[in-house]
Amino acid sequence: MVVWAAAFAVFVWLVGVPTSDPLTAFGWLWLATIAWRNYLPWREHLLFLRDWGPVVVLLIGYNVSRGAADKLFDPHVTPLIDADVAMFGWLTDGKIPTVWLQEHLYDPNHVPWWEVVTTIVYISHFLTVPTVAVVLWLASRQLSYRFIRRWIALSVAGLVTYFLYPAAPPWWASQYGYLTDEVARFSSRGLDVIGLHGAGNTLNALQVHQSNPVAAMPSLHTAYAMMAVAFFLPMVRRRWWPLLFAYPLAMTFTLVYTGEHYIVDVLVGWLYVAATFAAVGLAERWWSRRKGALSYPGDSAT
Repeated sequence: MVVWAAAFAVFVWLVGVPTSDPLTAFGWLWLATIAWRNYLPWREHLLFLRDWGPVVVLLIGYNVSRGAADKLFDPHVTPLIDADVAMFGWLTDGKIPTVWLQEHLYDPNHVPWWEVVTTIVYISHFLTVPTVAVVLWLASRQLSYRFIRRWIALSVAGLVTYFLYPAAPPWWASQYGYLTDEVARFSSRGLDVIGLHGAGNTLNALQVHQSNPVAAMPSLHTAYAMMAVAFFLPMVRRRWWPLLFAYPLAMTFTLVYTGEHYIVDVLVGWLYVAATFAAVGLAERWWSRRKGALSYPGDSAT
């Protein structure tokens, strides 16, 4: 594991965090499972490819199609601005929270310490859910399958929404004149402070060339963060819940502060998580009852 961690650190320093290619991300995660269980025969390690191959293919298809999700309809801009102002304008002098936060915290000529934290939180989006899924896969295959079903269902729901309701984020609205106040986009700026210039350049290239600029509704960044937390709530004592919820709340602050999302995007993303958990849970219970109804008393004996 020390060798793996050192190799991954060198990769991140030279190339960047594997944010755009699920194949690369899961390649590193596969190597981590091999390092963690190096005493097992190779046939056991190859089970990873059997279980995760379909997931990686689905995620690659999601990435490709997500970039084309703004081809059917014009992006929605003003409804999102109006929603944030209606909810928080009384607190932010009639401005969207992104503008208010940047007026009070953002300095274009200086990178404060908290932007290192927000950058790390932002980048964690690309690794947290796959890492949680793989750790669960090592601990309990059935538990990991439950997690993956919710992950895929949430991704598909978000992708369908991007096609039907393309929505522009604050930085886009400012760039095209929908906001009178200027909004900066600087989610990767903190990497320069800790010397990961290559990682920052990789992330910037992804944002410019490979992402869909009007896929803001819902915010899957916060939806994934909330999903990773909500899945474990029934397994964790309530006194630890505030610690778990700190992650999606930190992601929310990061996305709003750096101009990536409105708060309404975040709230809708959380609603998608609740709906996904409810729908997938119902489907799992239906399938369990159906399997029970199709089984026969003599099956266990044979």
